[in-house]
Amino acid sequence: MIDPFKLGYDANKVFAVAILMISWWITEALPMPAVSLIPLVLFPLMGIAKISEAAAPYANEVVFLFMGGFMIGLAIEKWSLHKRIALSIVQFTGTNGNRILLGFILATGFISMWLSNTATTMMMLPIAASVISVVVAKNDHNPQLRHFAVCMMLAIAYASNFGGIATLIGTPPNVAYASFMSKQFNYDISFSAWMLIGFPVSMVLLFSLYFVLIWMFPSKIDSNEEMRLLIKNELNSLGPMSVPEKRVMFIFLITATLWITRDLINKLGIVKLDDNMIAVFGALLMFIVPAGNSAKQSERILVWSDTAKMAWGILLLFGGGITLASALEKAGLIKILGTWLSGFSGSSIVVLVIAITVLSIFISEVMSNVAQVIVFAPVVTGIATAIGADPFMLGIPMTLAASCASMMPMGTPPNAIVFSSGHLKLSEMVKAGLVMNLISIFLIVLASLFIVPWAMKLL
Repeated sequence: MIDPFKLGYDANKVFAVAILMISWWITEALPMPAVSLIPLVLFPLMGIAKISEAAAPYANEVVFLFMGGFMIGLAIEKWSLHKRIALSIVQFTGTNGNRILLGFILATGFISMWLSNTATTMMMLPIAASVISVVVAKNDHNPQLRHFAVCMMLAIAYASNFGGIATLIGTPPNVAYASFMSKQFNYDISFSAWMLIGFPVSMVLLFSLYFVLIWMFPSKIDSNEEMRLLIKNELNSLGPMSVPEKRVMFIFLITATLWITRDLINKLGIVKLDDNMIAVFGALLMFIVPAGNSAKQSERILVWSDTAKMAWGILLLFGGGITLASALEKAGLIKILGTWLSGFSGSSIVVLVIAITVLSIFISEVMSNVAQVIVFAPVVTGIATAIGADPFMLGIPMTLAASCASMMPMGTPPNAIVFSSGHLKLSEMVKAGLVMNLISIFLIVLASLFIVPWAMKLL
């Protein structure tokens, strides 16, 4: 038997499956969720694990956290609450070029904290296109007009990415990492603990994005009545907040409040809540509470057919990743790799945090960030264990950086969506993206060294 790494027979079987899955994830030879089903076939077939053991991680409790978050997001989108929030923020910030840009950044970032970055981008893109068309018609004499369109497109993509890192359910890599830590180490990363780290990084990135864009692509567009009327008309077309919108908002606020105050509630000793239960509870309320719209009195806020739009494949992706990581751990491969890599950096946690953040953000430019976190979570945890460091010190910067890829269209779905709009050149995305990557690295390293140790004490 060929054994180039001298791993042993059982470890080599796991290693072979891992190489197959990772290569298919990277090249997208098959749909990523389909690749995630491979352990259900090969693990029992090759004697790596029984089918019951291989299948169990697909029902990991953290999978239901994301499922609940998806369903709440579907309800917000179904009743156009997200559009009302976005337009209201833009109306508040003002209608000159820079203020419109700031409004879109804040609106997109806020919505992306609760909806997927892809859904957020798809929702904001037509609104941005309408605004751009009005600006073009009103300012066709402005030689810097194209800069405004470039800024708007980049703002939507990057704010969707940066907003998602603020909350545990904001982007799939966050949930993938939390799921790995829960499964492998029984560490429950609370919603509030994650927000203590992700929210400040997200906010600083969003405001940094604004200043970077107006510096790199200046467009002196004055406030005008036509722009103000466009935003106002868009809001007026939605009409007064409907009963279904109010009920969705109420349930959303209940769910978010429970997530944030969970630890305080648990200290009372009356009930024992966790973030997964709260997410499913919020989702169930969307199916239980009547919509209250006059057209269909019997309709609930969500009906099961609405879930056809849900990204079920992401849930399979988590399950396959957890199963693979568990097999790699049991075979001893993670420990071997962690020990080998840590030998190159000595025991300096600062050097490792910087190296992993840089590596993660640039790898994410060409690889799916979800697959990346699934693959690298056990590796960086193995490194931390080998040098006696807190695994969160390396795992969280790796996870945050995976959502900040800004240079290439294939880096994240939002990047690809706005690039396909035709308003952007690749050179413009690369130039702005490189600056945002460097800022992201700096902020994530600072947060990892100074905020993570404190926030993780709340676990």
